[in-house]
Amino acid sequence: MNNLFLKGCSTALATPFLEDGSVDYDSYAALLDRQVAAGVDFLTVLATTAETPTLSLEEKKKLLAISKEHCGGLPLLVGCGSNSVAATLENIRQLPGADAYLVVVPFYNKPTQEGMYLYFKAIAEAAQAPVVIYNVPGRTGANMLASTALRLAREVPGIIGIKEASGKMDQCREIIDGAPQGFSVLSGDDDMTFELIKAGGDGVISVASNALPREVSLMCHLALEGQFAQASALNDKLLPLMKGCFIESNPIPVKAALAELGLCKAGVRIPLTEATEQTKQTIREILKEWK
Repeated sequence: MNNLFLKGCSTALATPFLEDGSVDYDSYAALLDRQVAAGVDFLTVLATTAETPTLSLEEKKKLLAISKEHCGGLPLLVGCGSNSVAATLENIRQLPGADAYLVVVPFYNKPTQEGMYLYFKAIAEAAQAPVVIYNVPGRTGANMLASTALRLAREVPGIIGIKEASGKMDQCREIIDGAPQGFSVLSGDDDMTFELIKAGGDGVISVASNALPREVSLMCHLALEGQFAQASALNDKLLPLMKGCFIESNPIPVKAALAELGLCKAGVRIPLTEATEQTKQTIREILKEWK
């Protein structure tokens, strides 16, 4: 179960919606095909960018089934986190067959570091599938310290990596420097990806690659190969998009980008709202550089 090593560029897939608010499954399948053709290394589905909190269980099951059908043999990392052990394990039970599960630090509860350790230990021991920690304090209200992440990496065999979105490069470096062999350290912040890989990290779970999968993947691959000058130049060109994807709450701007590219509609589900005209114009100007 623990032989999977996640490295390179993964896209955190957005969920397209039709004008009536229902899931646009055909566009979702096309987005997956586009990602595979562009050379991403693995796919992340049913996570934050997918607006998973607003999806019904049946919608999640159908999206996962389509993901399996259209992943082109790439590993599937499936979001299943909640803020209780029982709910997270039930999500895993209802969404079987992932190569690994992405589990967020429990939100709203504001757990202690010991609570985080016990939570992830319980999930990994019961899941019978690899687990990737997702640390995103801007959404959860609690930051997993590097010491806790490393304790889990060293002591709990089923935990194979972390998606680090704390925005703290010193914390990322501490995890990279102390991680055991086979433990993936992945950026959860697009604009920190180059620096994280340069510091010895393994890649990114990207929002921006929804729009430009080939280019974000290439930047990651160049950096992983040690071609830092070329990777840096491409990263600099990608930075406006990377930052633009967060001028409103994710995935509002990247949905606007996908719509601008003609890949799906820009709609999101309440409590999110569609991108403002100012955001759409900003995204439009950014994408002109890539046409």
